[in-house]
Amino acid sequence: MGYQNHPSGSSSFHGEFKRCHSKPSKGAVASMINSEIGAVLAVMRRNVRWGVRYIADDDQLEHSLIHSLKELRKQIFSWQRNWQNVDPRLYIQPFLDVILSDETGAPITGVALSSVYKILTLEIFTLETVNVGEAMHIIVDAVKSCRFEVTDPASEEVVLMKILQVLLACVKSKASNGLSNQDICTIVNTCLRVVHQSSSKSELLQRIARHTMHELIRCIFSQLPFISPLANESELHVDDKVGTVEWDQNSGEKRVENGNIASVSDTLGTDKDSPSSEMVIPETELRNDEKKTEVSDDLNADANGENAMMAPFGIPCMVEIFHFLCTLLNVGENGEINSRSNPIAFDEDVPLFALGLINSAIELGGPFFREHPKLLTLIQDELFCNLMQFGMSMSPLILSTVCSIVLNLYLNLRTELKVQLEAFFSYVLLRIAQSKHGSSYQQQEVAMEALVDLCRQHTFIAEMFANFDCDITYSNVFEDVSNLLSKSSFPVNGPISAMHILALDGLISMVQGMAERVGEELPASDVPTHEEGYEEFWTVRCENYGDPNFWVPFVRKAKHIKKKLMLGADHFNRDPKKGLQYLQGMHLLPEELDPKSVACFFRYTCGLDKNLIGDFLGNHDQFCIQVLHEFAKTFDFQNMNLATALRLFVGTFRLPGEAQKIQRVLEAFSERYYEQSPHILIDKDAAFVLAYSIILLNTDQHNAQVRTRMTEEDFIRNNRTINGGADLPREYLSEIYHSIRHSQIEIEMNPDEGTGFQLMTASRWISVIYKSKETSPYIQCDTASHLDRDMFYIVSGPTIAATSVVFEQAEQEDVLQRCIDGLLAIAKLSAYYHLNSVLDDLVVSLCKFTPFFAPLSADEAVLALGEDARARMATEAVFLIANKYGDYISSGWKNIMECVLSLNKLHILPDHIASDAADDPELSTSSLEQEKPSANPLPVVSQSQPSATPRKSSSFIGRFLMSFDSEETKPLPTEEELAAYKHARGIVKDCHIDSIFSDSKFLQAQSLQQLVNSLIKASGKDEASSVFCLELLIAVTLNNRDRILLIWQTVYEHILGIVQPTLTPCTLVEKAVFGVLKICQRLLPYKENLTDELLKSLQLVLKLKPRVADAYCERITQEVVHLVKANASHIRSHTGWRTIISLLSITARHPEASDAGFEALRFIMSEGAHLLPSNYELCLDAAKNFAISRVGEIDRSISAIDLMSNSVFCLARWSQEAKNSIGETDAMMKLSEDIGEMWLALVNKLQIVCYDQRDQVRNHAILMLQRAIAGADGIMLPQPIWFQCFDSAVFPLLDKSLAFAIENSRKNFKKTVEETLVLATKLMSKAFLQSLQDISQQPSFCRLWVGVLNRLETYMSTEFRGKRSEKVHELIPELLKNTLLVMKATGVLLPGDDIGSDSFWQLTWLHVKKISPSLQSEVFPQDELDQFQRRNAKPEDSPVFNLFCSSSLCVADSAECSSIPPGTMSEAFDGYERQYCELSASLSKKCSSAVALDGEQKKQKLSEIKSGLDNAEVLIRKMDLEARSLPPNLKSSLLVKLREFKSDLNNFKTEVKRITSGQLNAAARDELLEAGMADTKTASADQRSRLMMSTERLGRTTDRVKDSRRTMMETEEIGVSILQDLHSQRQSLLRAHETLHGVDDNVGKSKKILTGMTRRMNKNKWTIGAIITALIAAIIVILYFKLAK
Repeated sequence: MGYQNHPSGSSSFHGEFKRCHSKPSKGAVASMINSEIGAVLAVMRRNVRWGVRYIADDDQLEHSLIHSLKELRKQIFSWQRNWQNVDPRLYIQPFLDVILSDETGAPITGVALSSVYKILTLEIFTLETVNVGEAMHIIVDAVKSCRFEVTDPASEEVVLMKILQVLLACVKSKASNGLSNQDICTIVNTCLRVVHQSSSKSELLQRIARHTMHELIRCIFSQLPFISPLANESELHVDDKVGTVEWDQNSGEKRVENGNIASVSDTLGTDKDSPSSEMVIPETELRNDEKKTEVSDDLNADANGENAMMAPFGIPCMVEIFHFLCTLLNVGENGEINSRSNPIAFDEDVPLFALGLINSAIELGGPFFREHPKLLTLIQDELFCNLMQFGMSMSPLILSTVCSIVLNLYLNLRTELKVQLEAFFSYVLLRIAQSKHGSSYQQQEVAMEALVDLCRQHTFIAEMFANFDCDITYSNVFEDVSNLLSKSSFPVNGPISAMHILALDGLISMVQGMAERVGEELPASDVPTHEEGYEEFWTVRCENYGDPNFWVPFVRKAKHIKKKLMLGADHFNRDPKKGLQYLQGMHLLPEELDPKSVACFFRYTCGLDKNLIGDFLGNHDQFCIQVLHEFAKTFDFQNMNLATALRLFVGTFRLPGEAQKIQRVLEAFSERYYEQSPHILIDKDAAFVLAYSIILLNTDQHNAQVRTRMTEEDFIRNNRTINGGADLPREYLSEIYHSIRHSQIEIEMNPDEGTGFQLMTASRWISVIYKSKETSPYIQCDTASHLDRDMFYIVSGPTIAATSVVFEQAEQEDVLQRCIDGLLAIAKLSAYYHLNSVLDDLVVSLCKFTPFFAPLSADEAVLALGEDARARMATEAVFLIANKYGDYISSGWKNIMECVLSLNKLHILPDHIASDAADDPELSTSSLEQEKPSANPLPVVSQSQPSATPRKSSSFIGRFLMSFDSEETKPLPTEEELAAYKHARGIVKDCHIDSIFSDSKFLQAQSLQQLVNSLIKASGKDEASSVFCLELLIAVTLNNRDRILLIWQTVYEHILGIVQPTLTPCTLVEKAVFGVLKICQRLLPYKENLTDELLKSLQLVLKLKPRVADAYCERITQEVVHLVKANASHIRSHTGWRTIISLLSITARHPEASDAGFEALRFIMSEGAHLLPSNYELCLDAAKNFAISRVGEIDRSISAIDLMSNSVFCLARWSQEAKNSIGETDAMMKLSEDIGEMWLALVNKLQIVCYDQRDQVRNHAILMLQRAIAGADGIMLPQPIWFQCFDSAVFPLLDKSLAFAIENSRKNFKKTVEETLVLATKLMSKAFLQSLQDISQQPSFCRLWVGVLNRLETYMSTEFRGKRSEKVHELIPELLKNTLLVMKATGVLLPGDDIGSDSFWQLTWLHVKKISPSLQSEVFPQDELDQFQRRNAKPEDSPVFNLFCSSSLCVADSAECSSIPPGTMSEAFDGYERQYCELSASLSKKCSSAVALDGEQKKQKLSEIKSGLDNAEVLIRKMDLEARSLPPNLKSSLLVKLREFKSDLNNFKTEVKRITSGQLNAAARDELLEAGMADTKTASADQRSRLMMSTERLGRTTDRVKDSRRTMMETEEIGVSILQDLHSQRQSLLRAHETLHGVDDNVGKSKKILTGMTRRMNKNKWTIGAIITALIAAIIVILYFKLAK
């Protein structure tokens, strides 16, 4: 234990010699020793004393030295066995005898030393060699006691060098492990003596001696990693005690003067009594006053100590050597070396030498010192104490060495030196580095370099923050260091110096260290949350200081507590009472104050006023006394003498001046001390008296006003009988006396009191050692960024400020680059920790250094960007931050946008800067070429806007003319300016400014909103800037289509603010309008949920001022057309379509935009491609506007009308879909209800177009209105809709058409007007017949019928220019006849009909007679009227008879249908019809037979009839579906049949109800039949005759109905064929119109070209004429002057 533990006995430094020397063979070893013997003998023989001849047989005359050498020569060749088994003493002792002999001279001793050195280096003996330990010991002992005669200084120095060489070889040889601790100490002492003696020798010897000493220390302490700890290192003896340091160094015990070791000066001397001087290094003991200046050769006299020193070397010798090196530092004046000491007062050679040796030992031992408590104790106490003192030296070299040692200690042993490191930083480095404390510039620079070196360590700042700033008992080292570095970076009233750069480098190193620790991933949400409530803050401890999961929350909590304590201390220093109340409010003290909590607050809180603490503790108040006693209990005085304990106690506050207060304080101290150290003092009173006596002694010894000082005897005499009547031990009192005499008990002062800064005194060092015993473990930080956020928040502001100042004033490019690196590191951390405000401040600071915020012209700014390194670096950094950390920029976007605007004004931005991600990904070659600088770029910078390039001419006249193009010609740029411009453009290109906007889709929401707001704010300077900002804004909007809601409202309001107040066209408005259109085009396919919001924004186009709208109408329409064609399928809502259709509708009045607008409308409505219930009425309204617009051709109006009428098929389709989905969704039910309203809107819109002044448009509109009304067959319309149709459309059409015809007839009655009346009349008739079945049973039918008759009557009676219209006069009776026949056939108009009772029949014929009196006889012949009158009172009027008639009519209809040519009717419909006729006949028979039945038979028959009715309903439904799927020419006739079939079915249902109700009155019927049995035969005959008459009449009616239906069908077919012909003709005309329009455009373009050519020709003519005139005039002038001469 405690010894070397190398494998195979090798050490770490043996490899060096293996490379230099090879092990000789057995014969070679003998030869080598023989040669060395010969060499020694040869040198000896050269000396007179050794060179005489001797008698051969007189052996006594030969000297013993020569004899031993000769004997060795005889024996070496006889040793043929292994040399490892030969005792080395046999062949080494003769050489050692020569070295020890005082008769030999320096040359002989030198040769002998060389021989020993050769034997050691050739590894003749190793650890396996016999008695190697004894051999090594005698070598060391002989070299230590080397004696020789000094003949000349040179030979003396050679011997000393060889002594050093041999000693070093002993330590480095393989047999070095055979050396004991005593041998190692001897070697070190011997080397030290040589070092001392070399001070008066040559420079070479001095250097070799010091180098050898360093090598020895390195070799010794390099073994420390291989030495296991001692089982009990307490056996080792070192003359020091932890905590007790002798600070008075005036005695000779520890004094080193002028760099000479006094203890060695007398041991290395010259023997003046001998004839020839001898150099002797005696092996005598040192005097008592020299024992502490060398390594002790005798550790302890006891057996344990002797055994430890004689064991193989290990920890014991290392402890002695290290302790000795520490004692070399115990120098200075009065124990204190500080900045105010005279730099020549002591020689810095010895401290530097000792510090260098200590540094070497620490470098090699490293972290292994902690495994050996004794060595670690020496470092913690004695070494650090001396380092604190030498750290205040005026010598920069000493300070630098001290700082190097501290750095090594920090790197290797910081976990064991927590308190010592904090003291060194606070008392030495931080104070020296501050210029205000009187340190020299060299000292400040060394201290600053040390701090910067520490800051460069990756974990230094984090560990300082965690261990000191987050501990309530330590100062804020991290904050102090960062504040010092930031303040030292500011150049005040002078240029930048190396100190400023150094301090800045430290700051940047701190920030870069943090930046390297953070990763690319986002940090976890680690914002600390602290529970509010009282907690004893001095008891808070961490569960595990090695696990970040435990200590990170702990230190954050401690930092939070410390901040509150600092605030509480500040309040306390102003007013103690209010301060305590504030602490209670902050939950640092309990609501009810107790003495312990206040005492702990005083004890553990930094920054308190020590005067106030002393006054509070000395107060006579009972609470204060309790606090005093609790305060004393916080100290641990065990194993301390009274003086040390008193130093520690009064070091925490300032002892009050009043005697009573001092007494109370000392009483509390004495009581506490006696409790813990009752060994010598008998009671607490003795402790109190002695403590008071120590205070008096301290005043006596160190008060300048006291002339007569108390002696030791006086002090002992004054303290007699104080220990319970007995005396204290004299040694005890003597020790206290000398301790106080040498080191004053200093009364603590506040940090801001006094001058200069506080020095490390004995009292303070005792506090440090005491604090180190009870401090919390040192927290080691790894490479993770646990506390970097808290540290960065502290250091970011000062670093930005300091870096900005240095960046502004520095000129060296490397310094500028270092500043930029630091600022980029700050940017990275700000983004990582989401500190937007810090990043904004950074951006603002950097932007100030760009050339865009300086008052420079455009040319100067371009040159500055290309040539000024500061401006270039700042610009690149700004845009790098914007690209990389844009997510966390807020207000900084404003400055970035100002830079971008400035670059845009300089025309050095890339051309595609405002492009968006939706644009074409590839850039064309031309666009890339546009980015290249032109041949003459700089004039563009100065121009407000680029002008067209003038046409070049190579002729003389052209050059002559070009000279008159402008009044003044701008100078061309120089080559330097062109190069600068090109370089600046390259710099801007490398900044990737376009990525800021193209990658804005990746920005966080808040940053994106700030970017948008910055673009908006930056756009108010001038129009060019506003246009550019708007382009960027639109690009950003398009790039963020996935989250458009974040910014759309802001963007839209900005654009609206541009558009609304503008009265005249301008570029800004143009960009705004088309930007919105572009946004809608790009985003509609991706954002269906935002369709309404986006399309709503297009309403701003509707808000354009007239002049602006007129200027851009055509282009706007084209964009809207493109928008509709590309995104029509994405628009679903009414709101969205309303905006689109409104824009299209407006174009109907604009000549240039109407074609495009109508094209878009046609795209929407054609074939119902994009017609929806949501946009149906809007499209109708737009089509109506195009139809009535006279801007375009008539064909476009007709096309618009066609679009309107064809839309009825969409209604039919929607109606069918609604019918099929009944019961499925409520939405479809609602759609079915709304279809009727849409159809009515269609009718009304077409009715409006029917009033157009253009005949062709008007008549076509009436036809299409008729078509739209006919298309209602496929639509489920509510019955009231028909009445609304007549009231709002049909009747007003007839009325207004008639009024228009009358008005027109006054001027010139045209045939087209007559045609209009004819069409309107037919429209009303067909509409009435079509709706007859649906409205005939409604109460308002009579009113409607009267309205129809009134209008027919009015048309018949109206005259135009004094005569009636022939066509109208012929048409109306025919239409009325057909209408009456249909009404008769459908049973609507019959004599005695119940529709309005008899009045309907009478009212009808009353009006009909006014129109055509003969119609009644034609429709209702007299015989039919008679039969109807008779039937009103006879059985033939029974429903059975009517059903029979209906069935007959059905059969007749079937026969009629069968006569239709094959292929014109659906076979399915024909089959359904035959089935229905058969079923109808069967039902008629069953109904007739059911009347005569009763009972169960009648019930069974009724059941069969109801089943047949259900089947009939199914057949009718199938026929209805089939008929609606047929072409229009067949569908209309079949629908009429269906209405008849439905009427028959209703009659059957009515009859079934009557039969069922008649069953209830069976008895009454029986009686009636019995009563009429007598007349049965007569009644049957009459019934037969009436039946025959009815059959005949029914046949005639059927024929007439067939004729009417045939006529109607023929008319319908003719109308359809005419419409088809008209449609084909219209298409031909449209194609011709389009061709003509194209030709017209070409003609217009040709005309413009010819006009331009003519204009240029005229201009050229005038120009040539002017030139000719000028030339003629010039010739005349020239001739005149020539002739005149």
